Parts: sequence; structure tokens; C-alpha cells
Amino acid sequence: MSEIYIVLIAVLAILAVSGLYVGVTNDAVNFLNSAIGSKVASLRVILIVASVGIIIGAVTSSGMMEVARNGMFNPAMFTFREVMLLYVGVMFANVILLDLYNSLGLPTSTTVSLIFCLLGSAVAVSLFKIITEDAVTIDMLGQYINSSRAMGIISAILLSVIIAFTCGIVVMYISRMIFSFRYLTVLRRFGAVWCGASLTTIIYFALFKGLKSALSGSAFIAWVDSSIWIALLGCWAVCSLVLFFLQLFRVNILRITILAGTFSLALAFAGNDLVNFIGVPIAGFDSYSIAKHAGSDSIMMEALNHPESTSIIFVLIAGAIMVVTLWTSRKAMHVTETEISLSSQNDDDQRYSSSLFSRTLVRATLGVVNFFDRVTPPKVKKFVASRFEWEDIEHTGAPYDMIRATVNLTTSSLLIALATSLTLPLSTTYVTFMVAMGTSLADRAWGRESAVYRITGVVTVIMGWFVTAIGGFVIALVMGFILMWGGMVAFGIITVLCLYMLIHSNLKKPKSKEEEKKEKESIVAGDDIAGIVLENVTSTIKNSTRIYNRTIVALMKENRKALKELVHESNEMYEHNRQLKYSVASTLKHAYGTDLNLSLYYVQMVDYLNEMTKSLVHITRPAFEHIDNNHEGLSKIQSENLMSINGDVDVIYSRILYMMSRGNFDDIDSVLDMRDELFDRIAASTKAELARITDGESNARSGMLYLNILSETKTMVLQSRNLLKSHRRFMEQEGKLSGWARHRYE
Repeated sequence: MSEIYIVLIAVLAILAVSGLYVGVTNDAVNFLNSAIGSKVASLRVILIVASVGIIIGAVTSSGMMEVARNGMFNPAMFTFREVMLLYVGVMFANVILLDLYNSLGLPTSTTVSLIFCLLGSAVAVSLFKIITEDAVTIDMLGQYINSSRAMGIISAILLSVIIAFTCGIVVMYISRMIFSFRYLTVLRRFGAVWCGASLTTIIYFALFKGLKSALSGSAFIAWVDSSIWIALLGCWAVCSLVLFFLQLFRVNILRITILAGTFSLALAFAGNDLVNFIGVPIAGFDSYSIAKHAGSDSIMMEALNHPESTSIIFVLIAGAIMVVTLWTSRKAMHVTETEISLSSQNDDDQRYSSSLFSRTLVRATLGVVNFFDRVTPPKVKKFVASRFEWEDIEHTGAPYDMIRATVNLTTSSLLIALATSLTLPLSTTYVTFMVAMGTSLADRAWGRESAVYRITGVVTVIMGWFVTAIGGFVIALVMGFILMWGGMVAFGIITVLCLYMLIHSNLKKPKSKEEEKKEKESIVAGDDIAGIVLENVTSTIKNSTRIYNRTIVALMKENRKALKELVHESNEMYEHNRQLKYSVASTLKHAYGTDLNLSLYYVQMVDYLNEMTKSLVHITRPAFEHIDNNHEGLSKIQSENLMSINGDVDVIYSRILYMMSRGNFDDIDSVLDMRDELFDRIAASTKAELARITDGESNARSGMLYLNILSETKTMVLQSRNLLKSHRRFMEQEGKLSGWARHRYE
């Protein structure tokens, strides 16, 4: 036996740790989103509950790794060397694919990823054998590959989406009709019975999805299987009684139910999805043990068809890594944020753009709603509307309330447990995500202001699930071919590249998420709103000056690379201010004690910032497109005029920044005079350019670009001056004029 196989086992072990890290990062959304979205407890408490569930789930897992051993291919048709390279290809592809999804903040199924990576790598090794071995022909491919499992996964995607989304809508609608958003009175009367039913569902899910393998063969499980309805009714009665007594002591039974559901989902996740992360490395280790015992690396791996239990040591280590990942992974929170933003009761977040499909669907839905609205009696409409009048009675500022969180967990648990008992192919990720989307739709969180964007987001996630299958197959296919063709040299190169990618992706400094969060919280809270506004305004003006100056210079030098970077920077700045504009309502709503005049000036400033950065985008983008299409550059006179105008813009912006930083607006009229002089120069330059175009002395495309820059420069400076006026009024209204600014910036 060559020592290189020990290296392969070591790399598989490292990739197993990486797989656990990226896998838990993505799957954490399955059991964290409801607890975090409802703010049922502090993040620390939620993570502790989930961690306990993960440890217990890992310890009680069956440890059977049959999917990795023989689920997608027939190991009897492959040698030990081929199986080892197949497994290495699977792990490389799986880690790369999941890390990519984590970086994008999209939840996906680790089961789908594993299955199709196994399929792709197995097909690659099989095709390589067909190409290189005369005794193997293409019609034998079916003997190597087990494709029926892959088809089952594809059907699971469609089945999960439809069933989970529909059930989420129905259960949430009924629950909201019973409780409404002002649910405290009804909860005191019927909450113990309702939460008892939810807790019974969660316990049933924990037993049959999380612990059934550990308890299989016991008399208790046998009795539950044979007397399922008696067991469920008895559990419901006991849970309701316990919750009733807890409620008498003013214990919030919704918190108990939600935390229990979080524990249950974490338990099932660790107990059943463990194979998605360590199944392949464990199967590789078993293969090595078999080959070492036989003393040959050319032995056929038929022994992998015989099941073996995984050592408890490996399972405990895997569980510990899962828990550490849960507490340390930044990307786990990023993936969770995606789902919460799509289901939030707040309409301000527009993470996704609109699409033709989403706009068409919303219009069609509005038509149906209007039809039912016309035929429904007024009293019924009034009653239904009253049940869906949103009110934050919990006063936590959570994206949604604990009633919806309970429905999310209960419905997801019931569907997954039901599918498990009926051996239906449902994905945990797909079920939990689509239930959350269904409940948010039924809860009227998808208002007309956000429905288009949220539908686009949901479609993006769903399409990503199919891409998971295709991407996993293709990446693993390529990896398998490279490893089979390049052998150990290819293995070494891919190992280095994969490790570099993981380190670079997960250890690089995040893009100041905490600072953005702190800034947003400061504005919303109304604490030192003037300081936050000033920082944003001055930062935007400074960056606008820099980008405008660099754009003119890069255009003169026809520097395509610099222009491309400037387009990206200006787009980012515009998007930031556009989001600020759409969050104005939320800011003003939460800025308690702010009068209407202050609100008016704040709205004006945000609008002027948005228009100013939009003009900058309309300068950088056409400039880049002009050079990118290899059109003729600016003439000497055009360049000289733009540089002169650039100097005037710089002087105006410098004066504006000086006044803002000092809090002294005595020279505001001087800015008006400079603006008028600049506008006169722009008008003269425009007339001169039109004359050159008419006389044929100027290139038409360059001339139009030049005129566009002049026009947008005028708009940009005009908005800047308006911004200065609104900022002065804002500061005066805030009552923190000159002294405040000097104290802050000197």
C-alpha cells in the first residue's frame, strides 16, 4: 500500500472539517430562523438551545453512512484507488459549492449537494474507465451508477416547494384568524391548548426524525407506532396541562414552544444530516481499512455494500465542530438574514430587485384579490381585516411575532415527521424555507410595497436549489476527471487551491457589517440623528468629488480599468443612498420626539443625496461604456474644458464640506454665486460643442458623451447646493448648530 493514500485520508479529514463548517453554516437557517426572527430570546440563549440539540442529535445518530458508501454508485465495479479519487472529488466539489452559497447568503440543501456531487464524481470515474479500458463500454454505465436516487431528489424539490408553501399559508391564515396580532387575551384563554398541540407536533418530530434510529427496537417506539393516535392525544393532553399551569405563573408559553422547536430541529439536523458532512470521509477511511487488510490498492470495493456503524468518537468530534461553527460562523447569520428579510413584517428591506415574472404574478394576484373583495360581504371583510391589522404588542422590534414563529416550527416539524413516516422524499431545508415564505404571505407581510421584490427573492432561492443539483454534478464531474487524469499531481494542486479558497473566503475581514448595523440602529433610535446625517452627507460629498475627478482623468487617458472600478464605486454609493431613501419611513417612525419640520428637512436631504449620486452614476457608466466600446476619446478642447469644470466642482464641494464641518453657514451665498458662474460656463461649453458638432468639427459619439457629462455635472452641483440648504435648516431645527459641529469635528 502506497503512503500516498494516508495523505488522501488526511486531506479527506481536513475536508470533512471544512464540510462540517460550510454545511452547518448553510443549514443553521433551518433551525435558527424562527427563534431569531421572533426574537424569542437573546442570540446567546438561542445558540445554547440549538447547541444542546446538535450534541444530542449527533450522539444518538445512527451513524450509518450508506448514501456515501453505495447510494449513488456500485462500489463493486470500482477499485480502491478509483473510489478514493472519487471521494476526494466529491469533497472538493461539495465544499466549494456550499461555500459559494454561503457567500451569496442563499440557503440550500446539503443533501442535494452531497447526492449530486457523488453522482457527478461517480460518472466522471466511470467515463474515464470507459475511455481508457477496452473491456468497458458505454452501455455498461448503468451498472456503475445508481441514478434513481438522483431522480428522487429532483422530485423532492418540487414536492417540498408545493406542499410546504401551501401548508404554511393555510395554517398561518387559520392561526391569525384565531389570535390576530393582538393575541394576548385569546392566548390566555386557549393558548395552552394551542401551544400543547404545537409542542406535541414538535415532540413527535423529535422522536421520529431525530431519535427514532437511536430508539429503534425499543418497546416504547413499538407502542407508539402501533397506537399513534392514542399516543398523540395523550401527549397533547399532558403538554396542554403543563403549559396551562406554567401560564398561571405568568410564564410565556410561546417562548417555551419556540425554543423547544428550535431544539427539535437542531436535534434532527445533527442526527440525520451528519452523513452529508462526514459520510464521504468516513467511507474513504473504511475503504482504506478494507484495502490495507487485503494488502492491495487494486482490490474491488464490493465490501462497501455491507453496512458498518460509525465510531462514536468520529460522531462526537463532528458534533463538537458543528457547535463551534454555529457560534463562530459569520456566514451562518448572513444566510439566516436572507430568509428573515424575505419574511419580515417590515416593507423597507428591498434586498432583491423586481423581475417580469414577479410583476406579472403580483398583478394577477391583485386581480384575483379585487374580485373576491367585490363579492365578499362588507362585515366579513371588516372582520378579516381586523384580524390582520399589524401591531407590535411584544415591543421587541422583531421581524415577525411569536405566533408566526410557532406556526413555522410546528408546520415544518409536522411535514418533515409525516414525510419520514411515509418515506416521502422531502428536504428539511426546502420545507423550513417554504413554510416560512407561506406563513409570511398569509400574514400579509408581502404588501404591495414589497411583494414584487420578495417574490423575486424566493424565486432566486428556489432556482438556486436546482442550480445546487446541476452545479454539484458539474463541479464534481470536472473534479473527478481532473483527478483521474492528473493523478496525485492534480490532487496536490486542487488541494492547495481549495484550501486557499476556504481561508480567503472565511477569514477575510467582513465588509464592516457591524458598523453598518450600528449606524442604522443609531438613526432608527433617534439618538444623535444629526451626527449620523452629517457623517453620511460629508462622506457622500467627499466620495463624489473623488469619483468625479478620477472619472474625468480616466476618460482623458482612456483608462478602461479605472473607469470600470469607478462605475462599481458609484453604483455602490447610489445603492446605499437609495436604500436610505426607502428606509425614510422607518427612520421617521422610530425617531421619537422628532418634529415634522425636522422630518421634512431629513427627507429633503435624503432625496438630494439620492439624486446627486444618481447623476454621478450617469456620468461614470456612459464614460466606461464609451471607452469599453473602443470609441474615439475626447478631443483636446473637450478635455481642457472638463478639467476646468472639474476644478470648479472641487472648489464648490470643498466650500460645502468646510461649512458643514464647522457648522457655520454664513458663506452659503458664496456657494450660490460659484454655482451660477459654473452653470454659465457649462452653458457656454454646451453651445460651443453643439456648434462644433454642427460644423462637423467634433466626433458625434464623443460629443454626446461630453454633453451628457456637462448636463449631469450641472444636476449634481444643483442637488449639492440644495442639500447644503436643507442641511442648514435641519441643523437649525435640531438646535445643534455651530457649537455642536465644532465640538464633534475639531
